[in-house]
Amino acid sequence: MCGRFTLNQAAAVLAQAFDVEAVPNLEAQYNIAPTHMVATALHNLESNKREFQYLRWGLIPSWAKDPTIGAKLINARAETVVEKPSFRSAFKHRRCLVLADGFYEWQRQASKKQPFYFRVQDGQPFAFAGLWEKWRSPSIEEIVSCTILTTAANKLLQPIHDRMPVILSPDDYNLWLDPEVQTPDVLQQLLRPYPAEAMTSYPVSTLVNKPQHNTPECIMPMSEKNAS
Repeated sequence: MCGRFTLNQAAAVLAQAFDVEAVPNLEAQYNIAPTHMVATALHNLESNKREFQYLRWGLIPSWAKDPTIGAKLINARAETVVEKPSFRSAFKHRRCLVLADGFYEWQRQASKKQPFYFRVQDGQPFAFAGLWEKWRSPSIEEIVSCTILTTAANKLLQPIHDRMPVILSPDDYNLWLDPEVQTPDVLQQLLRPYPAEAMTSYPVSTLVNKPQHNTPECIMPMSEKNAS
């Protein structure tokens, strides 16, 4: 699964990496948690270009009675996303890039869980495969929310967790966002584990366990000795 991630990149870097023109200056986020607003890139049908949007993390299906269900739908399994009522319409029509530069996973060690931080080797920002949805309450309140797709863990993550978020190749961004592409078989080919050799990881402090901790200390490496 993916329950926490980070984004600490300049607006100009994000604009270039994801071909988005209007990227605001973003506050550094070292501990993004469910229900937080997250940076995304969507395909704008009117301009036929990508656009930046903040979406709430935790997808709220359009048919939901209230928004609390979103906290349970922060991830969607790539293998079953086309079958699930909560996700199948968004998978076909409303896909997005969720912008990140790292994520956390926890390894069970005896009586505790040790957090590890994962990023790509070059330290550049990347995109999780995401889905988005609009939900309106009876009082016309509107929430636009998203979920992150997950797949089987690669060899780097396997000792820590059996799942990982889908990190898309930049070569696949256009295909993933293309509203004309709706064939499940074509889309699911993109939802594969990211190459382990292109990633790195290390143990970090349990500071990240609490969402209110949003400081660079969350991603500072710990020695194996201190982590044990």
